[in-house]
Amino acid sequence: MTLKELNTLLKSTGYPVAYRAFKTAQTAPFICYQTPYRRNFSADGVAYSGADHVQIELYTKDKDQIAEGKVEQALSSFFWQKTEVYIESISLYQIIYEIEV
Repeated sequence: MTLKELNTLLKSTGYPVAYRAFKTAQTAPFICYQTPYRRNFSADGVAYSGADHVQIELYTKDKDQIAEGKVEQALSSFFWQKTEVYIESISLYQIIYEIEV
């Protein structure tokens, strides 16, 4: 899956989506995603195929299981890890889903 295809998949949630950050302020819920690193598979000293590690960040004003459910439904064909943080400085919950594509 390409990042463009992932963007389209995330937009199926109905929430605004941007790579890394929006250029203008958004009202929660919204989604940002980024690829902080790439994991390569190698053998015999040769790098073969690799996978981008993608962090998908859902931001919500309150704990929003409906929004989380929409993201999780969109990601249903992936294995994902999920963590949650409350960011006091911006008064938002950040739900992070980690996948590889």
